[in-house]
Amino acid sequence: MRSSISIALVLFLFVVGTAQSQNFKLQSSSDIKVEGTSNIHDWELDAEQKSGSAVLESEDGKITGLQSLQVTIPAESLKSGKGGMDKNTYKALNTNKYKNIEFKLDQVKDFQDAGNNTYKVKGVGTLKISGATKQIPLDFTMSVNGNTIKISGEKTLNMTDYKVDPPTAMFGTITTGEEVTIKFTTNFTK
Repeated sequence: MRSSISIALVLFLFVVGTAQSQNFKLQSSSDIKVEGTSNIHDWELDAEQKSGSAVLESEDGKITGLQSLQVTIPAESLKSGKGGMDKNTYKALNTNKYKNIEFKLDQVKDFQDAGNNTYKVKGVGTLKISGATKQIPLDFTMSVNGNTIKISGEKTLNMTDYKVDPPTAMFGTITTGEEVTIKFTTNFTK
Protein backbone atom coordinates (compact mmCIF):
# COMPACT_ATOMS: atom_id res chain seq x y z
CA MET A 1 0.00 0.00 0.00
CA ARG A 2 2.77 2.39 0.96
CA SER A 3 4.76 1.72 -2.19
CA SER A 4 1.74 2.40 -4.45
CA ILE A 5 1.19 5.75 -2.69
CA SER A 6 4.88 6.60 -3.14
CA ILE A 7 4.76 5.68 -6.83
CA ALA A 8 1.60 7.75 -7.33
CA LEU A 9 3.24 10.74 -5.59
CA VAL A 10 6.39 10.47 -7.73
CA LEU A 11 4.31 10.24 -10.94
CA PHE A 12 2.22 13.24 -9.86
CA LEU A 13 5.32 15.33 -9.16
CA PHE A 14 6.85 14.29 -12.50
CA VAL A 15 3.74 15.29 -14.47
CA VAL A 16 3.33 18.58 -12.59
CA GLY A 17 7.03 19.33 -12.99
CA THR A 18 6.95 19.16 -16.80
CA ALA A 19 4.21 21.77 -17.43
CA GLN A 20 5.20 25.39 -16.82
CA SER A 21 3.92 28.92 -17.22
CA GLN A 22 6.27 31.70 -18.26
CA ASN A 23 5.36 35.30 -17.41
CA PHE A 24 6.31 38.19 -19.70
CA LYS A 25 5.91 41.97 -19.40
CA LEU A 26 5.20 44.40 -22.27
CA GLN A 27 8.19 46.57 -23.14
CA SER A 28 8.03 50.29 -23.95
CA SER A 29 9.83 49.57 -27.24
CA SER A 30 6.59 48.01 -28.51
CA ASP A 31 4.93 49.69 -31.47
CA ILE A 32 1.13 50.15 -31.50
CA LYS A 33 -0.40 52.41 -34.16
CA VAL A 34 -3.92 53.43 -35.11
CA GLU A 35 -4.29 54.27 -38.80
CA GLY A 36 -7.28 55.91 -40.45
CA THR A 37 -8.45 57.99 -43.36
CA SER A 38 -10.09 61.36 -43.89
CA ASN A 39 -11.50 63.21 -46.86
CA ILE A 40 -8.14 65.04 -47.14
CA HIS A 41 -5.37 62.61 -46.12
CA ASP A 42 -4.61 59.43 -44.20
CA TRP A 43 -3.62 59.82 -40.57
CA GLU A 44 -1.81 57.85 -37.86
CA LEU A 45 -1.69 57.84 -34.07
CA ASP A 46 1.16 56.26 -32.08
CA ALA A 47 0.60 54.85 -28.60
CA GLU A 48 3.44 56.45 -26.67
CA GLN A 49 2.54 54.67 -23.42
CA LYS A 50 1.37 51.09 -22.91
CA SER A 51 1.51 48.30 -20.39
CA GLY A 52 0.62 44.66 -20.46
CA SER A 53 1.58 41.07 -19.88
CA ALA A 54 1.57 37.67 -21.52
CA VAL A 55 1.81 34.16 -20.08
CA LEU A 56 3.14 31.30 -22.22
CA GLU A 57 2.49 27.65 -21.53
CA SER A 58 5.25 25.14 -22.09
CA GLU A 59 5.81 21.48 -21.52
CA ASP A 60 9.20 19.79 -21.47
CA GLY A 61 10.77 23.03 -22.75
CA LYS A 62 8.42 23.27 -25.77
CA ILE A 63 5.93 26.16 -26.15
CA THR A 64 2.42 24.64 -26.15
CA GLY A 65 0.14 27.67 -25.89
CA LEU A 66 -0.63 31.22 -24.85
CA GLN A 67 -2.40 31.27 -21.50
CA SER A 68 -3.09 35.00 -21.28
CA LEU A 69 -2.44 38.32 -22.98
CA GLN A 70 -3.51 41.81 -21.94
CA VAL A 71 -2.59 45.32 -23.06
CA THR A 72 -3.63 48.73 -21.69
CA ILE A 73 -3.06 52.03 -23.50
CA PRO A 74 -3.76 55.38 -21.80
CA ALA A 75 -6.04 57.00 -24.40
CA GLU A 76 -4.29 60.39 -24.16
CA SER A 77 -0.95 58.75 -24.96
CA LEU A 78 -2.18 58.37 -28.56
CA LYS A 79 -0.25 61.04 -30.47
CA SER A 80 -0.38 62.16 -34.09
CA GLY A 81 2.21 64.91 -33.92
CA LYS A 82 -0.58 67.43 -34.53
CA GLY A 83 -2.08 68.99 -31.39
CA GLY A 84 -5.42 69.84 -33.00
CA MET A 85 -5.93 66.29 -34.23
CA ASP A 86 -4.98 64.88 -30.84
CA LYS A 87 -7.55 67.13 -29.12
CA ASN A 88 -10.26 66.00 -31.55
CA THR A 89 -9.28 62.36 -30.97
CA TYR A 90 -9.46 62.72 -27.18
CA LYS A 91 -12.84 64.45 -27.46
CA ALA A 92 -14.16 61.63 -29.67
CA LEU A 93 -12.81 59.01 -27.23
CA ASN A 94 -14.26 60.95 -24.27
CA THR A 95 -10.95 60.69 -22.43
CA ASN A 96 -12.19 62.89 -19.58
CA LYS A 97 -14.34 59.92 -18.54
CA TYR A 98 -12.62 56.89 -20.11
CA LYS A 99 -8.88 57.00 -19.49
CA ASN A 100 -7.73 53.70 -21.00
CA ILE A 101 -8.10 51.46 -24.02
CA GLU A 102 -7.89 47.85 -22.87
CA PHE A 103 -7.52 44.48 -24.58
CA LYS A 104 -7.69 41.08 -22.87
CA LEU A 105 -7.39 37.75 -24.65
CA ASP A 106 -10.36 35.60 -23.62
CA GLN A 107 -9.66 32.41 -25.51
CA VAL A 108 -7.15 30.87 -27.90
CA LYS A 109 -9.09 29.07 -30.65
CA ASP A 110 -6.07 27.79 -32.56
CA PHE A 111 -2.34 27.69 -31.79
CA GLN A 112 -0.13 26.42 -34.62
CA ASP A 113 3.65 25.92 -34.63
CA ALA A 114 4.86 27.61 -37.85
CA GLY A 115 8.49 26.58 -37.31
CA ASN A 116 11.57 28.56 -36.24
CA ASN A 117 10.00 29.39 -32.83
CA THR A 118 7.10 31.17 -34.57
CA TYR A 119 3.43 30.46 -33.88
CA LYS A 120 0.18 31.44 -35.62
CA VAL A 121 -2.52 32.26 -33.06
CA LYS A 122 -6.25 32.68 -33.61
CA GLY A 123 -7.97 34.09 -30.57
CA VAL A 124 -10.98 35.94 -29.25
CA GLY A 125 -10.56 38.87 -26.89
CA THR A 126 -12.39 41.70 -25.21
CA LEU A 127 -11.60 45.23 -26.42
CA LYS A 128 -12.76 48.20 -24.36
CA ILE A 129 -12.74 51.65 -25.98
CA SER A 130 -14.47 54.76 -24.63
CA GLY A 131 -16.47 52.70 -22.13
CA ALA A 132 -17.85 50.29 -24.77
CA THR A 133 -16.78 46.66 -24.55
CA LYS A 134 -16.89 44.25 -27.50
CA GLN A 135 -15.56 40.77 -28.05
CA ILE A 136 -13.49 40.54 -31.24
CA PRO A 137 -11.60 37.82 -33.14
CA LEU A 138 -7.88 38.52 -33.38
CA ASP A 139 -5.28 36.62 -35.40
CA PHE A 140 -1.61 37.30 -34.82
CA THR A 141 1.91 35.91 -35.10
CA MET A 142 4.01 35.19 -32.03
CA SER A 143 7.76 34.56 -32.13
CA VAL A 144 9.78 33.37 -29.16
CA ASN A 145 13.49 34.13 -28.80
CA GLY A 146 14.93 33.18 -25.42
CA ASN A 147 13.44 35.50 -22.79
CA THR A 148 11.61 37.64 -25.39
CA ILE A 149 8.39 37.17 -27.30
CA LYS A 150 7.16 39.33 -30.16
CA ILE A 151 3.46 39.48 -30.99
CA SER A 152 2.46 41.21 -34.22
CA GLY A 153 -0.63 41.67 -36.33
CA GLU A 154 -3.38 44.09 -37.23
CA LYS A 155 -7.12 44.51 -36.74
CA THR A 156 -9.59 46.77 -38.53
CA LEU A 157 -12.44 48.19 -36.43
CA ASN A 158 -15.40 50.46 -36.98
CA MET A 159 -15.29 53.32 -34.45
CA THR A 160 -19.08 53.54 -34.28
CA ASP A 161 -19.17 49.97 -32.87
CA TYR A 162 -17.59 51.54 -29.76
CA LYS A 163 -19.90 54.56 -29.73
CA VAL A 164 -17.06 56.77 -30.99
CA ASP A 165 -18.13 59.40 -33.52
CA PRO A 166 -15.38 59.78 -36.12
CA PRO A 167 -13.55 63.05 -35.35
CA THR A 168 -14.06 66.12 -37.54
CA ALA A 169 -12.15 69.38 -37.89
CA MET A 170 -12.47 72.80 -39.50
CA PHE A 171 -16.19 73.07 -38.72
CA GLY A 172 -16.90 69.68 -40.26
CA THR A 173 -15.09 70.28 -43.55
CA ILE A 174 -12.53 67.61 -42.61
CA THR A 175 -14.13 64.26 -41.77
CA THR A 176 -12.52 60.95 -40.87
CA GLY A 177 -13.63 57.53 -42.01
CA GLU A 178 -15.41 55.24 -39.54
CA GLU A 179 -12.88 52.43 -39.90
CA VAL A 180 -9.47 52.39 -38.25
CA THR A 181 -6.73 49.77 -38.39
CA ILE A 182 -4.73 48.95 -35.30
CA LYS A 183 -1.25 47.65 -36.19
CA PHE A 184 0.93 46.19 -33.48
CA THR A 185 4.42 44.80 -33.04
CA THR A 186 4.70 44.24 -29.31
CA ASN A 187 7.71 42.97 -27.37
CA PHE A 188 7.41 41.15 -24.07
CA THR A 189 10.30 40.03 -21.83
CA LYS A 190 10.57 37.86 -18.73
